[in-house]
Amino acid sequence: MVRLAVIAVAWLMMSLVPAQAAKDPTAPLGRQAPAVKPSPSRARLPQLQGIFCDQDGQACRAVLNSVSVGTGGRISGYTLSQVTDDYVILQRGGRQWRLDMFADNVKSE
Repeated sequence: MVRLAVIAVAWLMMSLVPAQAAKDPTAPLGRQAPAVKPSPSRARLPQLQGIFCDQDGQACRAVLNSVSVGTGGRISGYTLSQVTDDYVILQRGGRQWRLDMFADNVKSE
């Protein structure tokens, strides 16, 4: 009978070991991990992939993130305020960005 009780206690202790191993043994008793706060996401500046205009050069459209957008159109939270044959102007929150078709740098105005 004592032998059976020892085996039962040993079996219970072995079943609790994985739960104990999952906890941090150096953490204070009763400590809970802090809640993870979601970081605010910032909209990425759209990528200018192309500009096409009619023969007069008056009506131009831009290809941003694989989407054709005209003047006044919106993409990824940005408004396309101006399109020329070699650059576009995007606006968001009172700021402007100039994306040149063949430039390495983005200029904030």
